[in-house]
Amino acid sequence: MDLGIKDRVALVTGSGGGLGRIVSLKLAQEGCKLVIADVKKEGVDKVVEEIKGLGGEAIGYLCDITKPEQIDEMLKDITAKWKAVDILVNNAAVLDNMAPIEKMKDNLWLRDIAVNLTGTYYVTKACFTAMKAQNWGRIITMSSVAGALGGFGQASYSASKSGVIGLMRTVALEGGRNNITANSIVAGIIATEIYPTIREDMRQRLEKRTVFMRPAKPDEIADSIVYLCSERASYVTGTEMYLTGGIHLFTF
Repeated sequence: MDLGIKDRVALVTGSGGGLGRIVSLKLAQEGCKLVIADVKKEGVDKVVEEIKGLGGEAIGYLCDITKPEQIDEMLKDITAKWKAVDILVNNAAVLDNMAPIEKMKDNLWLRDIAVNLTGTYYVTKACFTAMKAQNWGRIITMSSVAGALGGFGQASYSASKSGVIGLMRTVALEGGRNNITANSIVAGIIATEIYPTIREDMRQRLEKRTVFMRPAKPDEIADSIVYLCSERASYVTGTEMYLTGGIHLFTF
């Protein structure tokens, strides 16, 4: 099925590994020109070479999304080499701050909000003007079931992932007249390479809450993201796609 995005320029943040890498590879398969952005050079270089090895086009950047000047410099270079960004997948995030709220460290709260929420705002804002000028754009942001429902010991992560849902709804309202869609992915547990680092008892508890009794395969999430990037999703905006395996459903 032709998704209508051949030669579109797609920026995926946090794409040096994990889900971001899978999304980037799938967009490259659809003929997109990929911008791989991450804070880890080794991951950026590896994914760029992987895409090129499959016959695709990709360029990579070291970019800290909490620093607007780095984002602006990256976008200027992308535009000079190719054109303005058409597709933005806000995937970069941190999730390593687990503590009940009375024990949560304030500096980690501020860091999580800076990366997961403010960083997403910076990248979205930086890409929005060019999307508006070209009268086309796709913005997809990774949220989480923790952002939709809350999560014990996840105050900073839950708050930041709830915030991006509101941000995408607002961007959808502001971009609609210019054919810019903005949507959120409410994800559950995903079997990326970091999944085995979660405590086994916690993994088992989470898996038992899904209707499939297992985590999502990265491809299962990435396929839905690619759909939202496409012309096929031109009337889908301001919404949350729940890819949780039913973990958000009420169970006895």
